[in-house]
Order: sequence, then C-alpha cells, then structure tokens
Amino acid sequence: MKIKHTIIIFAVGICLTIIGALFKIMHWPFAGMILTVSSILEVIGIILLIYKLLTHTKFKDFLNW
Repeated sequence: MKIKHTIIIFAVGICLTIIGALFKIMHWPFAGMILTVSSILEVIGIILLIYKLLTHTKFKDFLNW
C-alpha cells in the first residue's frame, strides 16, 4: 500500500464526517452511523500513515542527523 492510498482513506473519512455532520444538523436518519464510519476511517488512515512513515528507510536517516 502506498502513502497516497492512506491519504485517500483519510480524505474519504473527512468527507464522510462533513456529510454526517450535515445529516445530524438536518435531523436525517443514519447520521450516527455515518459519523461512526467516518471516525473509524480517519483512525485507520492515521494509523496506516504513521506506520508507513516509521517503516520508510529515509525516515531513520532523518532521525539520526
């Protein structure tokens, strides 16, 4: 998995958060479910991004400067 895929997962989570918030404001159904799914996607995206950064070879060189 490339870093761009993790950023896409995180961006989809952010978009769903905005949609879920609009659903919540309008008192439409499924707002809680959309917000839950978006939060899970954001957490997965952040965890994958941190994992990719820590396992990247040049990141270790950056820490030793």
